[in-house]
Amino acid sequence: MDIHQKVANLEKAAVLDCEGPPRLSREERKAQFIEHSRVTVTHPQRGRIPVMRTMQTSACERNCHYCPFQAGRNYQRVTLKPEELASAFDQMQQKKLVDGLFLSSGIIGGGVKAMDKMLDTVDIIRRKHQYSGYIHLKIMPGAENSQIEQAIRLADRLSINLEGANEKRLPLLAPKKDFAQELLAPMVWVHQRRSTLAPWIRPPSVTTQFVVGPANESDQELLVTADKLYREVGLSRAYYSAFSPIRNTTFEDKSKTDPLREHRLYQADWLLRFYNFTVDELPFDTQGNLTLSRDPKLVWAETHLRHQPLEINRATRSELLRIPGIGPKTAEAIIQARQTGQLRNRQQLGKLGIQIDRAAPFMLLAGRRPDFQLSLPGF
Repeated sequence: MDIHQKVANLEKAAVLDCEGPPRLSREERKAQFIEHSRVTVTHPQRGRIPVMRTMQTSACERNCHYCPFQAGRNYQRVTLKPEELASAFDQMQQKKLVDGLFLSSGIIGGGVKAMDKMLDTVDIIRRKHQYSGYIHLKIMPGAENSQIEQAIRLADRLSINLEGANEKRLPLLAPKKDFAQELLAPMVWVHQRRSTLAPWIRPPSVTTQFVVGPANESDQELLVTADKLYREVGLSRAYYSAFSPIRNTTFEDKSKTDPLREHRLYQADWLLRFYNFTVDELPFDTQGNLTLSRDPKLVWAETHLRHQPLEINRATRSELLRIPGIGPKTAEAIIQARQTGQLRNRQQLGKLGIQIDRAAPFMLLAGRRPDFQLSLPGF
């Protein structure tokens, strides 16, 4: 197999990586697209950029039950040396096919050895090929602090994937991984280390990902952990990957997780991150799960605002964000518009970008409920 075939093989493998393919919320799908192993990410300064997503090796000694690279599974394994992968990326970058790298890997010879090869690859890209653009690097379970320190200086984003909702659930998914020591501890260490970096070093953002379904965790378990990470260790983003069984893996006979559950988790996650909700306010059922048939924000509003609608002309920003059909940008637009006069009709709200029929059952406009059409339940 020549170098080009290896690269193509590993790019395809990266889509099936244990981390799972990029799972996007509805809001993100408006701004991003996926095409095979090429993805775009939204860069804070440069907007959307095309990223090469690949692996250092598809060989792995771990036995994560859901993973296509599970040890012992009949699968063609491919490995690239750091020089080979760095050169392949440089060629693609020079041809303007990509302008970013997302690098993950299987684990052979332990997490430290796997991490060394990934760091060597990125170091060559940075130093030899003088690439200063976007790099997203996955931190291997068992990586040493000195390696994570190097990763902080080389990468723009780091992934430390918890996979399980908590210490109880992870062994059901990946019995050879240690939730507290291999995964959570490095995340805490990165958070502490970022605050001590020199002012001219921009610290990388940190993400994690959960495998949703096969460990029988509740939505509440997942969101409690994500919320704690957002608040306590500066997590930038949690991803929720709906489980899909793969032949010849331990979990091949388990049921596929409904993709709609993944979607509801993203909606609830956004309520925590951007809408000032707390986990305790999310509308879980008695088993700790979200309703699949309805948007969690709408479920909350039906309970709390249907009979106590908010006056648009007096509501605070935090209160406005509780109304379905109003997001952070439209809440700000309402506040700005109120400075020049009272909002009195649907047309004014429409010009501000508000989804009027969605919002109308839960608000007052100059003391009156605006006319609205009943919207269908769901999204």
